[in-house]
Amino acid sequence: MTHVSDSRPSPTAAKVALTASAAAAAGLLLFPLATLGRGFDADAVLLHLSGAVLNFSGNQEAPLPPTGTVLALGWATLALTVASVVGALRRATWFWLTGLLACLCGVAAVLVLGQGLGAETARIAADTTLRPGLRRQLRSFYTGGGMNLGLFLPILAGLITAGAGLSGRAAWWERLNRLRGLLVPAVAIALAVLVGAVVVLIVQPAVNNSGAPLGLWRGWLAKSDLVYFVYSTLFAPVTALNPFLDSLKLATPLIFTGLSVAFAFRTGLFNIGAPGQLTVGAIMAMLVGVYGPSSLGWALLPLSVIAAGAGGALWGAIPGLLKARFGSSEVINTIMLNYIASALFIFLIGSNTFTFLGREYSLPLKAEGFEPASEELQVPARLPTLLDLFNVGQNGALALTVAPLVALIAYAAARLALRRTPRGGLIALGAALLAGVLTWRIGIPAQVIGSQLNASFLIALACVALFGVLMWRTATGYALRAVGLSPRAAEYGGISVARGTILAMTLAGMFAGLAGTHYVNGGALDEYRLKGNMPVNVGFDGIAVALMGQSTPGGVVAASLLFGTIDTGSVGVQRLANVNRDLVTVLKALIVLFIAAGGFLNRRVTDPPPPQLVKAEGGGNTPPAVAGLSPSVAAHERATPTPTVTLSSETNKDVTRGGGQ
Repeated sequence: MTHVSDSRPSPTAAKVALTASAAAAAGLLLFPLATLGRGFDADAVLLHLSGAVLNFSGNQEAPLPPTGTVLALGWATLALTVASVVGALRRATWFWLTGLLACLCGVAAVLVLGQGLGAETARIAADTTLRPGLRRQLRSFYTGGGMNLGLFLPILAGLITAGAGLSGRAAWWERLNRLRGLLVPAVAIALAVLVGAVVVLIVQPAVNNSGAPLGLWRGWLAKSDLVYFVYSTLFAPVTALNPFLDSLKLATPLIFTGLSVAFAFRTGLFNIGAPGQLTVGAIMAMLVGVYGPSSLGWALLPLSVIAAGAGGALWGAIPGLLKARFGSSEVINTIMLNYIASALFIFLIGSNTFTFLGREYSLPLKAEGFEPASEELQVPARLPTLLDLFNVGQNGALALTVAPLVALIAYAAARLALRRTPRGGLIALGAALLAGVLTWRIGIPAQVIGSQLNASFLIALACVALFGVLMWRTATGYALRAVGLSPRAAEYGGISVARGTILAMTLAGMFAGLAGTHYVNGGALDEYRLKGNMPVNVGFDGIAVALMGQSTPGGVVAASLLFGTIDTGSVGVQRLANVNRDLVTVLKALIVLFIAAGGFLNRRVTDPPPPQLVKAEGGGNTPPAVAGLSPSVAAHERATPTPTVTLSSETNKDVTRGGGQ
């Protein structure tokens, strides 16, 4: 037997590295390397790799930080990126190293630039000869500086190139292969961002407050800077606490509705009724929170939350029952129930009276005033904000406890250490709870203004855990997934398809109904009441969230955070650059479109066939990255001859009879 060993990256990995590195090298030459300062109108002072400084701002006299070291690191990044291109062309085993070094050089350039801008900011803050208004303007000018596309692209491409190069090694291939499920969302987001950038380039005029003519080259750099500014502002909320909390606030209802749609997807159903289920859940939460006996005290809150889940579950069980009993489409039924829920919602809080058979009746649910809204919830039925819940500061100071972060780290470490221990998950959970309790009084001072992120976010995370445990750790979840994969096979195996359909739609409705607690009990609309402007359309956004999250709990959370982040960042884009906020809607639509198209990736990349099938089809020369084999396994499979099995006539008859059974 001949031993075949090929530790080189596969042709597919080499093409990925080549594309990324070539795009990064072109970006270093065609785009601004860094932003040395930025005004309130997104007018910037740009630095190109050639050393040219282009001032498009209205501030022509502001001193600029030194750029010699940044330019040197930029040229080193370009040299390493070009070396990665050469290595990818030759499928060399070392191009992962040049890619990693290019990434590190880019990061070093960003850090050096940040130090220079920080020094200028400190100098401005210490200069007492400046007027306070001018001082604030200059501090904002330097704070707006940082890297630009010229540095961002090689940093990202360096990571991609390093990963592609390391895929030729068996150990790294196994690690990277576990992330294969992220390929479609990642490629879809990249394509959506690329198309959105083209839209910005075509539609949005360049920002030039200098008064000097742009010209072709200067105009190109100004427009490319605008593209980077738009996207860096869209994703800016992840870099500051207050905007990040606003992103979590917007993401909370999306987690609920995304789980609702994803749960139905997993069971072979399409739940378009999340808006109606959310509406009914909010109504039920309001009824208990407003009209529940005040003598219940603190018990009003859990009862109101349970009522919200029960209302959504009821509204989801109706189409589930109709499908199980009569075979009617859950898509049509859920859409119709959305209209019924909307009409019920308007009827209850739209007016104090209604007419029936010529007589007028009073309806006491609407609060006084012209606005369609209910009475305020009783204080015990209100969810606290996370700032109030996690604040351990003294004497009115805000200090957020480190307990959740410590508990998360403790759980991850314990889970990794006990991964082969029976009941290791429960032990890790206990260790996390103990670590959280012991560190609860340790806080970090924070500056947050008026965040309305409430405890419904914690309820959403609990629903995420419930989804994962129920669907993949219980016999009921196994049965539901079996119904989703093949109803006939599940029924043949003794699983009740009708019961599974009803249960799936009921639980999906419960998830969506609990989203009502965010608006009613949590006061996300600035008041603890049911209001006519409640954004029930987040129920439809849940479809996009479920698609992008690949119908997994973790994926739903990540997609919700992404949409919440760009929704929050779009406010800054609209205010500073006068960019139409519809760009965010276009970006979301493009992400969903490209995910539905599978990222235009080959099926053998996203879902490779089993190794045995590849070998049976003569796929011994198929690249490991495409065939789904690690390099060592692929080499062994190529070197091992396929055995030939000859069945006797009697054996063949026995196999045929067994297959018939």
